[in-house]
Amino acid sequence: MTIATSTLSRHARMMAAFSVLLAAVLLPLSFTGGVISTPAIQRALGGSPAALSWLTNGFMLTFGSFLLSAGVAADITGRKRIFVAGAALFCFSSAMIGLTQHILMAGLLRSLQGLAAAMILASGSAALARLYEGPERTRVFSMLGTLFGVGLAFGPVVIGFITDALGWRWVYAMLALLSGMVLLIGLLFLPGAEKRQQQKPAGAGLILFTAALILLTSAVMLIPAFGFFSLTVLALFLSAMLLFIGFVSRCQNTPNPALDISLLLRPCFAGILLLPVATCYCYVVLLIIIPLHFMGGDGMSEARSALYLLALTSPMLFFPSVAAMLTRWFSPAAVSATGLIIASAGLLFLGYALQSSSSYFLLFSLFITGAGAALPWGLMDGLALSLVPVEKAGMAAGLFNTVRVAGEGIALAMVSAFLTEMNALNLQKTVHGYAPDVIHHAAAWLGGGNTERAAAILPAISRTLLRGSYDSAYMFLFRVLAAVTLACALIVWMMLGRKAPE
Repeated sequence: MTIATSTLSRHARMMAAFSVLLAAVLLPLSFTGGVISTPAIQRALGGSPAALSWLTNGFMLTFGSFLLSAGVAADITGRKRIFVAGAALFCFSSAMIGLTQHILMAGLLRSLQGLAAAMILASGSAALARLYEGPERTRVFSMLGTLFGVGLAFGPVVIGFITDALGWRWVYAMLALLSGMVLLIGLLFLPGAEKRQQQKPAGAGLILFTAALILLTSAVMLIPAFGFFSLTVLALFLSAMLLFIGFVSRCQNTPNPALDISLLLRPCFAGILLLPVATCYCYVVLLIIIPLHFMGGDGMSEARSALYLLALTSPMLFFPSVAAMLTRWFSPAAVSATGLIIASAGLLFLGYALQSSSSYFLLFSLFITGAGAALPWGLMDGLALSLVPVEKAGMAAGLFNTVRVAGEGIALAMVSAFLTEMNALNLQKTVHGYAPDVIHHAAAWLGGGNTERAAAILPAISRTLLRGSYDSAYMFLFRVLAAVTLACALIVWMMLGRKAPE
């Protein structure tokens, strides 16, 4: 504990911690809020499938792309400054979303919200670490993870009921109010952070890394509109690859790099980085596509779809603790790999459950998938820091969080593109008399879960045929997600069993 924090009273320290812990609930609420309220926003503001998907993808794009840069900025300029600035930007963007009358402006403001979330997350956990030491720090970080899980588990329910009862604008009014509380409490009680770095890291490297992530995610997001082999998409992929190469070269030839590439050469650490990628595909993407399926394909209300989603999210409240307990008898690699195998089985069940009439089978499949994903979820943060030298722990944490959040953004964009393309292929085989671009437009709406708009675009096509295409795309998607999750489980098992180089 530094001199600055040791002079804080117990009350001031508790209030400072409360501002960060409240933010831990706020961030998953903002993530799920964009999803659950999307159909209501579409009914009020209209918009194309691409504009509506930006409400989620735009948030994740800036959240993941700026996380590493925000962490470095917090180390240089002070954690409190970045935290307070992020809370202020989050409050402003949330309030403006609630007032906007245009879908494109809402998407732009969601991108600002994502940038603010990156600033809050990157600086908040670092500020929290300065407030406590030893067992107290362990307890408060355990509470941080628990509250994040609470936000993920109950956020859809809260957002769903607010949307049903009051309207989607009140969702963002609530987010503005909560972020305003975070701002005020953080401003009053967080200790002024000292400048920790005497030497500035390579700013050019951070710019290259951030730009590469933005271009890569944008390329994936544009596949439904332009096609994978379009010049626009290929140019973005090529530009992203060149920027990543430039970033790696910069890191290798700079005395104080933004990222120590040698971390990636540690097999155990590389295996840990695969865990958040795996949980993206077996858990996080489901938080987006399952509610859209319930509301768009099955006609559920926002509140009812959120209640069903509890079967998926509620295991995050207690299964991470089960994972920690299991490590007394089994290795973290065994627990993590077993969890991913269970999640893979749950995904296969889920593909069939969504087409069945049994609510019990659906709830069981959601619960099994969530429980399996929760086992590695409860271990991977601690493992990421335990497998690197102490002096590189901060950099490792920044890299891990960047891989997690940026991976989530890319995964969401890939799944959206996959559903659109699968529906387009299915419709092209069975639908005749419509131009290819009309079929693709209808497929984009089907990929977003809106069967009504797809039927309006293809009025001569029966609802049964459209529903068959929709169900077939989801079935194939869940098989792919199960295969990816199973492959990650096997690789994690092999890599976590190897020793890192000295």
